[in-house]
Amino acid sequence: MGRLVPAVTRAFDILELFLQGDGSLSAPEITRKLQLPRTTTHELLTTLAARNYLTPVPQQPGRYRLGVRTYQLGSRYAEQLDLAAEGQAVAREIADTCDETVHVALLEDLDVIYIAKVDSTHAVRMVSAAGRRLPAHCTAVGKLLLAHLPEEEFDARVDGRELTRMTPHSITDPDALRTALASIRARGTATEHRESNPDVSCVAAPVRDSSGRVVAALSVSVPVIRWSEERERELAALAAKGAGDLSLRLGHRTAR
Repeated sequence: MGRLVPAVTRAFDILELFLQGDGSLSAPEITRKLQLPRTTTHELLTTLAARNYLTPVPQQPGRYRLGVRTYQLGSRYAEQLDLAAEGQAVAREIADTCDETVHVALLEDLDVIYIAKVDSTHAVRMVSAAGRRLPAHCTAVGKLLLAHLPEEEFDARVDGRELTRMTPHSITDPDALRTALASIRARGTATEHRESNPDVSCVAAPVRDSSGRVVAALSVSVPVIRWSEERERELAALAAKGAGDLSLRLGHRTAR
């Protein structure tokens, strides 16, 4: 493996800062967050802006936001990723049926990344966005994806890591998480009740590719004011249907 180029690494570090916060950053904030020399920060920002990866924020001198080139790259990536396009289409179908918020998510290390999302039309609904990243163990989609990891891979990801507490209901004990994941494997679907958001419950089902491997999860999220045991059963069946439909679009075929 070749040597990492420090300047390129720092440029990507800057771009990845924009995955957090309100979407804009100043040079001093970047300098502080990345512990870079001010001159280095200025040179990197100038270069990124010249190539349209960043753009100055109007009427806010010294602040930057992501530029059009990052959008173009992201769009090209989405075009090539059938899962995102197909996931959005299936999420739309499920959301039209239940009028609740539907997500499709992938697992990356111990986080989930939402690659597709369709909103409920209710005035009270979950607020989120495609591209958002959350701790996997706090979400239904994440717990489902963790449940389908090989045991040794799960151990390698979790051992020695602190599990984030997002609400008082979040699972932060690795052994308790293992117990929850075993139940998910047995049941086939995953639920979370106020574990990532104190006002939201969620149910998720697995999405499989042509080889039968679980590659994503589809979830339906509901404000707790519309959640009940009966509603959970209804939405679990609907999430399983949506995940099955998406699996079929990805080439998965169930045994007859």
